[in-house]
Amino acid sequence: MRFAIDHLTRYEYSRAVFLEPHTIRLRPRSDGFQRLIRYQLDVNPKPAVLSEALDAEGNAVAHAWFSDATESLELRVSFEAETLKANPFDYLVIDPALQPLPLAYEQRDLLLLAACLDSPPSVDGPVSRFARSVADGVSGQLLPFLSQLSRQIHQQIEVPIRELGEPMPAERTLRERRGACRDVSVLFMACCRSLGIAARFVSGYQQGDSDAERRYMHAWAEVYIPGGGWRGYDPTHGLAIADDHVALAASARPELAAPTSGSFRGTGATSRMHTELTIRTT
Repeated sequence: MRFAIDHLTRYEYSRAVFLEPHTIRLRPRSDGFQRLIRYQLDVNPKPAVLSEALDAEGNAVAHAWFSDATESLELRVSFEAETLKANPFDYLVIDPALQPLPLAYEQRDLLLLAACLDSPPSVDGPVSRFARSVADGVSGQLLPFLSQLSRQIHQQIEVPIRELGEPMPAERTLRERRGACRDVSVLFMACCRSLGIAARFVSGYQQGDSDAERRYMHAWAEVYIPGGGWRGYDPTHGLAIADDHVALAASARPELAAPTSGSFRGTGATSRMHTELTIRTT
């Protein structure tokens, strides 16, 4: 599937401020799952320095440094990308050590996946009990567990639009049975980590409803499956990800996959954010 996306993010400040360095994560990945065809990033005011780089987790980022005071910051990205995986299950898991859960990775993988296994929920906590109940229902089998976990979160938790704010803790989302896409993604990750499955947070876009009045960015999770590598699951919709999602950045910590990170200096100044997003698919 081919995506053409135009995305504007505008920050307006109540008075002129000085912008601290910003990290921008709006360049889509280009790998075996998707191919970047065209990409353009425009930043206003123009940064004194704009440097493209790879972060510690392999995400394409732009670092922007600013020199003058400004009353606004505008980030506009336009790109075309083609997603390549119509079948999300085009791999084999043949290692008997991976069944049943909890998952037991080889030592070489454990060293590389440590950050995505860090801080699992308490064994006696509600998230771990929820994850274990799902696993018990599928006889502890890895792939059925991932699919069923995604479906159950989709069926049991309401997902409203919440544009601003950090993801809620997994325990709160589970308790309140309500959370935005980033909240249910964090819950999915926590359930996986409680059973030894490496999981990370992904930001990006999805095909969605072309007739919707407004479009929004999206978040989901990826898990590391020996034989399959990193594979996406979207608990907002209860499915394994194929070719209807475009990934931007992935991280063991959700805040390190945010589209933009940065701050400003200005006594008493406040900010507000406005976004415009257009997604076209063929």
